[in-house]
Amino acid sequence: MMTILTPGKLVRHPGQPDWGTGQVQSAIGNRITVNFPHAGKKLINADVVKLIPVDDGPESGQR
Repeated sequence: MMTILTPGKLVRHPGQPDWGTGQVQSAIGNRITVNFPHAGKKLINADVVKLIPVDDGPESGQR
């Protein structure tokens, strides 16, 4: 099942955990722009990298 990544969704990059939890800025086709706190804005090819959605509930520490 493919998760739809929409602007505002919180994600992590599986190969770059030190980038932190990023926020999706835009998603056009397979091109996802994410703003990471420790790496800045990154353009991700969703055909190559499967971003990990982060639950933004109280258990995740996000507010």
